Amino acid sequence: MKAPTIEDVKSAARVLQGKAFRTPLIQSEALDQATGAKIYIKPENLQRTGSFKFRGAFNAISRLSEEMRSRGIAASSSGNHAQGVAAAAAMFGSKATIVMPDDAPALKITRTRNHGAEVVFYDRATEDREAVVESVVEASGAVFIHPFNNTDVIAGQGTVGLEIAEDLVDADVTPDRVLVCTGGGGLTAGVALAVNSQFLDAKIHSVEPEGFDDYKRSLETGQIQANSRQAGSICDAILTPSPGSIGFEINREILSDGLVITDEQARAAVRFAYHDLKLVTEPGGAAALAGLLSNAERWTGETIVVVISGGNIDPPVFSEILESQS
Repeated sequence: MKAPTIEDVKSAARVLQGKAFRTPLIQSEALDQATGAKIYIKPENLQRTGSFKFRGAFNAISRLSEEMRSRGIAASSSGNHAQGVAAAAAMFGSKATIVMPDDAPALKITRTRNHGAEVVFYDRATEDREAVVESVVEASGAVFIHPFNNTDVIAGQGTVGLEIAEDLVDADVTPDRVLVCTGGGGLTAGVALAVNSQFLDAKIHSVEPEGFDDYKRSLETGQIQANSRQAGSICDAILTPSPGSIGFEINREILSDGLVITDEQARAAVRFAYHDLKLVTEPGGAAALAGLLSNAERWTGETIVVVISGGNIDPPVFSEILESQS
């Protein structure tokens, strides 16, 4: 598959019109005061299925032929892509089979099933996810939709960046930098492509959990790097083995340096989002906000956009985070 272009992102926007929600760019006086900068938040936790993933899933499935959709759709995900694919497949009348880690948040598993999908579990610490997916596809004949290494998925996720760029232009605002939660890099590549098409000088940063900074290392070396482990962070939504090759083709040309956050910084961002922004986020979905809050003194006086990528968090985990202190 080739890397998408800005025209592919614009085409995805037309496909998604009336299907995906156009989430707003919001501001917060509390966040501006906390950072000394002018901050805009793109809250994709308010998106259909609770994360940006619906955008890419729907766009990718829409590009399949009716014959291919009739065979069913398969995907692998810790939960957000799972829900996005399950919901999009249901809208096209296709059966969805989702391979999920057995330690995925219960809420994500339940909501994936509620969209009519069949869930197949695997142990992410000991089993090869790709092998499990391959067996599912072979047995069912379903079409596999990769969570990030797919041209149409990246183009769909790029509509997040397209909306950001359009809203900033309408407000006559030029961003200094954009922070994006990063797992396999599909959202980051799509946002980078769209924002860069309008604001060439904006610095775009990937944000990852400590110990899973494969994107940061890949950007530094110019070659795709892998993580040594697959589990062990509260940011489950953005734990991936390594960057996708398609998105990396875009990101290595456009991105600035990668940022790394700790689990506690992610928890603090979840608390800040709830108390000061009145938004419910999951740790992985709040990674970019954590990257902002932990680097705020570096960027005083700048205009910064932060993408909150998802809000699918189990209630007990959310309660524990809110009650805990840094």
